[in-house]
This record gives sequence, structure tokens and C-alpha cells, in this order.
Amino acid sequence: MSSNKQTATVLNGLAEGGNQYLTFQLAEEQFGIDILRVQEIKGLAHLTQIPNVPPYIKGVMNLRGTVVPVVDLRHRFSMPAATYNQFTVIIIVTVGAKVMGLVVDAVSDVLNVGESELEQLPELGGGIDTSFITGMAKSSENLITLLDIDRLLGNTLAA
Repeated sequence: MSSNKQTATVLNGLAEGGNQYLTFQLAEEQFGIDILRVQEIKGLAHLTQIPNVPPYIKGVMNLRGTVVPVVDLRHRFSMPAATYNQFTVIIIVTVGAKVMGLVVDAVSDVLNVGESELEQLPELGGGIDTSFITGMAKSSENLITLLDIDRLLGNTLAA
């Protein structure tokens, strides 16, 4: 697709009628977010650094006149850093009334998740924060971690 507007239109068109998630890759793992929260997908853009922010906030970008904070999800999840490449993208999402960007290794697909393909996260023991995980989707032999963007990022930029 040649423009971001086209990307957003296609994504919103796919979102009609059910539990659909935009899936993306971080390291060797697959994650998904509710497609209705995705505004668009952008190639990696110049980020302006902001002093004294948590290390997972990579900076801010200008998105058609709006200053948008950008979070590197690898860093947010305490994963090893990776070199950005041609597949690295920024997923623009809505978090409450805010717009934020998520740096991910690559976007995979739009996944339809039926009730039979959804599993609850098993108990992982005390002290482990999994409140931002809504469940696990089964896709062939793989498990995809489904994320609640509000819980994951809602306090990132508390007013």
C-alpha cells in the first residue's frame, strides 16, 4: 500500500464483525492487539528524544501535526534490544483519549479469534504482572499473546 491512509482504511475495513487482532512479532514471539484500537501502521520514522522519560519511551514523533509518544515494546517487556531494520514498524494505537506509537519487529497478519481458539493465561505465580494480557490465541501450532493496550500503556503517560 502506498499511503498510511490506505493502510488505516484497509485495517478498519477488516475490523468489522468479530474478535480480530492485528498480530505482530517481537523476537520469536507473536502478540496481538484489538484491531479496533489500531489507527495505522507506519514505517520507522525519526523520533525526537525526550529527557527524563522511562527508557521504553523511545521519543515522540510528528504524526500529521500531532505529537505522538512512541513506546518500544521490546524494551517495555524486558526483551533484548534488536537492531531496527526494514521490517520494523510503528503501530499507531488509541489508548483512552491518547494516541501512541508502538515499535515492533514486524507486523504479521490480522487474526480472527473464535471462542474455541481463545485460552486464558495459566497462573504463573505471585508477583508476576500479567494484568495486561487478555488471553492466548491458538493459531495452528502457535500461541499468540493477546494484549490489553489500555492496561499495558494506560499509565505510561498519566496526566
